[in-house]
Amino acid sequence: MKTVLLVKKRNVFALFFLFFSLGLFSQNEMSGELFDLAKIKSGVRNRRISSYDRTGGNADNVSGIKAGEKRTIAEISGKGVINHIWITIAPPPGELSRNDIILRMYWDGNEYPSVESPIGPFFGQGWNEQYNYSSFPLNAGPVNGTGLSCYFAMPFEKGARIEIENQTNRNIDAFYFYVDYLETDKLPEGMGRFHAWYNHKLTNALPEGENEWGTLGPQENNPTGAENYLFIETQGKGHFVGINYYVHSPTPMWYGEGDDMWFINGEQIPSLIGTGTEDFFNTSWCPKEPYTSLFFGYPRVNNDVGWLGRTHLYRFFIHDPIFFENGIKGTIEHGHNNNLTLDLGSVAYWYQDKAVMLPPAPTKEQRKLMPFIGPSEIHKWRDAWRKAKGNSPTLWGNE
Repeated sequence: MKTVLLVKKRNVFALFFLFFSLGLFSQNEMSGELFDLAKIKSGVRNRRISSYDRTGGNADNVSGIKAGEKRTIAEISGKGVINHIWITIAPPPGELSRNDIILRMYWDGNEYPSVESPIGPFFGQGWNEQYNYSSFPLNAGPVNGTGLSCYFAMPFEKGARIEIENQTNRNIDAFYFYVDYLETDKLPEGMGRFHAWYNHKLTNALPEGENEWGTLGPQENNPTGAENYLFIETQGKGHFVGINYYVHSPTPMWYGEGDDMWFINGEQIPSLIGTGTEDFFNTSWCPKEPYTSLFFGYPRVNNDVGWLGRTHLYRFFIHDPIFFENGIKGTIEHGHNNNLTLDLGSVAYWYQDKAVMLPPAPTKEQRKLMPFIGPSEIHKWRDAWRKAKGNSPTLWGNE
């Protein structure tokens, strides 16, 4: 019974957030019960663009999208709010990289996108991998993370367009999709425009080395965040609502001593500073166990020695958006004082009062996947260490 009640409460809350995000409830309407589901709305019409077979047959997909080709999958005129997107693709990862299929969304007739990201990382599937997970606005469902869903509200006043670009080296055999939206005569006041931006960087270690946890000697400090990893930077008014964060660590050392630092409205010194990567993502004590919830989680964790390998973290700021009037820069340290070489990727999600141009997107070469470090590489490290220590036949490893 408790489980059933919990599921019901989650469903009620999910519906509440959907209506709240669409601006269909005022503060007065929410002051009593969470919402009145039975209230009849006027001037709202459900619309859908999907990949269904126009002949009435069962070939319900867009097929044969060639390498290098761009394809518009949805073009909408007038006013409305996209409230659901679902996608699945064939062939699966391993044969077709979801890190190299680019998703772009354009609002209000703009020639520049306000959403630009590889399709896997946008939906919470890092690298070219697939795995199940469930969060409040984004989900990857069975079979094994192949069903990609998005419930972010995406308002537009003068039309919307969704495009994909095939930057893989082969054809996309089948691309299935739904784009569900509400067509309306008038948008509620104050509806922001949805933005999402993918960044990627192979970070640099410090000249003195990857001195995490003081393993190589005393550590320096990082008071300004000058070399932090950047996951959002934009000018204008709005609020930040979430991040998917992808870490590939080539060392068994813990990657997450880095703090989040926020520069709001043109600040030179950050006004919001965290206490560690895992803390920013609402977890603690260097986790490496899979965990998912509505607002935060670790759906993919490394299964190697220490923290060697890949980890996917997410956090959605549904109750606690980070607001900005003139602009925002969100950053995080890679290691205690930016001392680690890490392969970092991220997708940031936010709303602004108007659709704006994104920073330049990483190229295919810049976002290429780094190889795994395995036992043979670690053994070679040990061999180099032995030789540096005089190559005694009894060297153990902690001398």
